[in-house]
Amino acid sequence: MTDKFTVVRLTLDGDRFELLVKPDPALEYKLGKRSDLSSVLVSDEIYSDANKGSRASGEKLMKHFKTTDQSEIARQILARGELNLTTDQRRKMVEEKRRQIVQYINKSFVDPRTHLPHPVQRIEAAMDEARVSLDPFKRAEDQAKAVIDALRKILPLKSETVRLVVTVPPQFSAQSYSALKTTGDLKDEQWLSDGSLRVTIEMNAGAKAAFLDRLGSVTRGSADVKES
Repeated sequence: MTDKFTVVRLTLDGDRFELLVKPDPALEYKLGKRSDLSSVLVSDEIYSDANKGSRASGEKLMKHFKTTDQSEIARQILARGELNLTTDQRRKMVEEKRRQIVQYINKSFVDPRTHLPHPVQRIEAAMDEARVSLDPFKRAEDQAKAVIDALRKILPLKSETVRLVVTVPPQFSAQSYSALKTTGDLKDEQWLSDGSLRVTIEMNAGAKAAFLDRLGSVTRGSADVKES
């Protein structure tokens, strides 16, 4: 691929489907910053191998997408597929996730020997030493726990924890589950008779504000949260 175009790839039951797309518009589309499909696509062809110019068969398109409408198939591939980032895109996105996680650790944890935060440069050096790998598309908050677990082998880290009892109404329980599961440690989980979800979750105190914002957005402010 060149700087002028790249590929979005979706594999279903061993069958591969690819689109040729413009790198920056495609990334904006994946991040929800753009909705105009025509500004993203280099071509409306659906390929099985874009590098070879091999087109996907109509039979396989119908099998997996239940249509041969190329615009609809392209939307599905963009929504569900993996965008092959350019080197520069990947570097910038990973650097931003790294910056966010470093700031979070600096603000939320202290060195138990001095009771002072570790300097940013020390955290960055520990991440390099631990060879931490970051996903450019995954939320920084969702990757922080794994990073912290890796850094504990190198840096002494201490944080205050908070335990919350969260009750989510039935209409938002399914959407809220991933936010609850990835933010902290679930100590108790109950699906109530009316479909509501009640969990007891333990998390870093520094993550509470961001968690409440995220939960409030998902549940439109209807979740009940109490400290345990």
